[in-house]
Amino acid sequence: MDLTSLRRALPPDARVSYWTAPDGWRVRRFDWPAAGTPRGRLLFQAGRADVFEKYLEAFGHWHARGWSVTSFDWRGQGGSGRFAADPHVGHCEDFGVWIADLGTFWREWSGAGQGPRVAIGHSMGGHLILRAMAEGAIDPDAAVLVAPMLGLRSPVGASLGGTAARWMARRGDPARAAWQGNERPATRTPRQMLLTRDRSRYDDEQWWYDRQPELRLGPPSWGWLAEAFGSCATLAADPRLSALTTPLLMLVADADGLVDAAAARRVAARLPNAEVRRYGPESAHEILREADPVRDDALMRIDAFLDKHAA
Repeated sequence: MDLTSLRRALPPDARVSYWTAPDGWRVRRFDWPAAGTPRGRLLFQAGRADVFEKYLEAFGHWHARGWSVTSFDWRGQGGSGRFAADPHVGHCEDFGVWIADLGTFWREWSGAGQGPRVAIGHSMGGHLILRAMAEGAIDPDAAVLVAPMLGLRSPVGASLGGTAARWMARRGDPARAAWQGNERPATRTPRQMLLTRDRSRYDDEQWWYDRQPELRLGPPSWGWLAEAFGSCATLAADPRLSALTTPLLMLVADADGLVDAAAARRVAARLPNAEVRRYGPESAHEILREADPVRDDALMRIDAFLDKHAA
């Protein structure tokens, strides 16, 4: 199969459906079973404001290697409803809701098949996967964190940035947008350059939103921002990280303009069984949607890691 064709088309043998959480919330999910006997099962979770369609090309790579691939849109974004009255604002005041969803989904998904179970998370998805592992909500055989949100870029630093976000969340409606447009405030960097150097892959996102505008999400709320700062600080200080022996690969873009790569490296240093691959100015935030030299290297390293730890 030509993997580039997957960037703008759902695989014919994949299925998009809905999973219902215990409280009745409907979560949009994607399943692409491997042909024949799968080598294992892979759950991929994307970042804030993302949808799984953006990663179909990567899914095709893993599917071709024998993995059954599953993903779901976090509740409150993509095709999984909204927390805020404004459907374009990404709101969440308690990441614990997402941890609960992930844990429940993981248990049901784990019991529905055999073979190694792998979790891969991008950005906020990486944060939530690591936090869920530390809290015992999920137990993958191996995990990969891609540009994980283990700290946020802030012009005033994480401590002051978190204090300011909490103050703003309390000052008015916490579900109101923290800023307008772009992925972060007070920057002249074009959105594309914050995400990927590859223009064609960047355009794929807009292609999907043109056809399914209800999936689009805009800036975060002050409530989300306050909770993100708080959750990152709590996870970084969690003593359970040093006892987390699950094999883990972390891909970090040192020039990332959205998440704090240095914070991710500090967390990785506390994990007893973690490998880190760093990228320089050649990579922006979306490593798996970068230009081919970066993307191909990332997929190669993920493949080697899974061959070793999830055979």
